[in-house]
Amino acid sequence: MKKLPFILAMGAILAQATLQAREENAAFWHQQGQQAAQTAADLKPDTRPARNVILFIGDGMGISTVTAARILEGQLRGETGEENLLAFETLPYLALSKTYNTDTQTPDSAGTMSAIITGVKTRAGVISVDQRVQTGNCASAKDAALTTFLEEAEDAGLSTGVVSTARLTHATPAATYAHVPDRSWEDDSRMSREARRNGCRDIARQLIEFSHGNGLEVAMGGGRRGFLPSSQADPEDQGRTGSRKDGRDLTREWLKKYPNAAYVWNRAQLEALDPKKTDHLLGLFEYSHMEYEHDRPTDAGGEPSLSEMTAKAMDILSRNPKGYFLLVEAGRIDHAHHAGNAFRALTDTIELSNAVKLAREKAGEDTLIIVTADHSHVFTMAGYPSRGNPILGKVDKGEGEEGHALAADGKPYTTLSYANGRGAAMLKKGGDTRYGVPIAADRDMDLGNIDTSDQGFHQQALVPLEAETHGGEDVAIYAGGPGAWLFHGVQEQNVIYHVMRRAADLNRKRQQNSGAAQLQLP
Repeated sequence: MKKLPFILAMGAILAQATLQAREENAAFWHQQGQQAAQTAADLKPDTRPARNVILFIGDGMGISTVTAARILEGQLRGETGEENLLAFETLPYLALSKTYNTDTQTPDSAGTMSAIITGVKTRAGVISVDQRVQTGNCASAKDAALTTFLEEAEDAGLSTGVVSTARLTHATPAATYAHVPDRSWEDDSRMSREARRNGCRDIARQLIEFSHGNGLEVAMGGGRRGFLPSSQADPEDQGRTGSRKDGRDLTREWLKKYPNAAYVWNRAQLEALDPKKTDHLLGLFEYSHMEYEHDRPTDAGGEPSLSEMTAKAMDILSRNPKGYFLLVEAGRIDHAHHAGNAFRALTDTIELSNAVKLAREKAGEDTLIIVTADHSHVFTMAGYPSRGNPILGKVDKGEGEEGHALAADGKPYTTLSYANGRGAAMLKKGGDTRYGVPIAADRDMDLGNIDTSDQGFHQQALVPLEAETHGGEDVAIYAGGPGAWLFHGVQEQNVIYHVMRRAADLNRKRQQNSGAAQLQLP
């Protein structure tokens, strides 16, 4: 990815050759359309119970993000890009998901993931509790906890896992195992006095004290700080310590709690781990969030990719003959969009596609695979660029003319931009470093001599804000495997839980597992 501008420039040349080689004409499009219609006609619902369920979440992965990432992936292979499909776009079933929270038109991740994993829509900012709670008020959350699909899966004897490139205590992964009226309560140092006084537990603590079934088998992501005491130095980031005030080392508690347990904090340790001898794995690969996929190769401690974490999780979970549930989140798509850096949002989306491809190859036909987003972003793809124009580039004049199209101010503009955010910038390093630059400092930047496909470029934004915001439009649900046919049309986001539960026949499995002896894994 380091030579992306050069790759895209060469790709534009190769793309024209690709178009000529394909000989696109009326016959080509008729044949392509007929094949697609026949494939749809041959599709039959798979009504068998799903043994396994894998839920992929692209945090903030709206439809415009999918489209742009699809094009970028194709262009990196020397194609025009528009004809490409990401791995999850070839799944046979598709629906649209309405993402609003019960109190907001444009949602946040806590409320949306809670709906996905509990089957009940709720307020923004709260995690797996119902809409009666007051945000940030512990007392109001009494008796408001909503049972999650992961908890039910554990009670049914299935193995369970959570994988994320965000902090494990961040909203999306936390919603699978924790219940709090404030998503910011990731560790005890971030809780209010009222919360501590009324007995609420922080999110990291809830992961370690999880009581359903025999506990989570896999938990991997970032966020070491919330699991280590403030007296303990971080193993990777010099000068940093844990953030817990209660003195507890939750990584040690994980190892004590479970038989055949392991704790790892870097890629080398994960690679060396034998999944056949590991029943419970905790992986915390970064002090806070994990690196963006583009930056991962230069991480000091060495981090696994989302695909590598997914593969190891599946190797451990698949040992259970009763099946498993696995959540995989590409959490940093969202963060790159908030910073206005399309480059990292798209490259992280491509890595999510890689993880889905791997999972589809490793999983059997008895696995329901769902890929969706919790919400969208105000990320847009516009102008009238030519077919094959670099998706991260400036809009060209088209019709074979040299140069770029110009806006009313006489300056070129990019295909990709944001409706709001911090505005254009060219930084040495992209992503979160954007927050060190004043809002809209380069609002009127002339992009004529700027390489907008560079990793450090941040797109222009119309409305100047502290950070780019979520979008409120529907997002897509892609699905394949047993029960996938239940996704169709426009559905409320909480329906995802009900499809998973029905497809996995969870009621029957829970009844069969009640009173059963603890399962011994091979």
